[in-house]
Amino acid sequence: MPEIIRSTTVLGLTFNGKTVIGSDGQVTVGNTVMKQSAKKVRKLHNNTVLAGFAGAAADAFTLFTKFEDYLDKYHGNLERAAVELAKEWRTDKYLRHLEALLAVLNTEKALVISGTGELIEPDDGIVAIGSGGSYALAAARMLVKHSQLSAKEIVEESLKTAGDICIYTNTRLTIEEL
Repeated sequence: MPEIIRSTTVLGLTFNGKTVIGSDGQVTVGNTVMKQSAKKVRKLHNNTVLAGFAGAAADAFTLFTKFEDYLDKYHGNLERAAVELAKEWRTDKYLRHLEALLAVLNTEKALVISGTGELIEPDDGIVAIGSGGSYALAAARMLVKHSQLSAKEIVEESLKTAGDICIYTNTRLTIEEL
């Protein structure tokens, strides 16, 4: 049986006019930390879209490329590009075997895209994926509600909280901002 690769906490949000996404850097294979400083978030489409992945890295890079192609095809329309990627991912003979989740956002929308064709727009605009996603999401929701922190600070503190709780998450963070 192949080793299970676990990695990632990704969190993104738009708050007080700033759009931010961040992730930890840990990649875990079985019970071994294989890498401490993986980059799991990036800017796409002329720095107008932020994206992050959870799951197998090679699969995620394939999906990033496909997603960026759709962003180009639909002139940066995040929702249309996400719908087209979700449809292709679910139905394509090769793509449907890819194991990853994508979190994508721009200044207007935040979405989670899965290989089962799911396209989820959270009610509060906060996207969180990966093994530590629920911890980061809970922290972000409380910080949005009960602090004066900036969007970047909320993402940073929430990811640190997840890193303190989730064994598949560390605190070597990468944060991108629009």
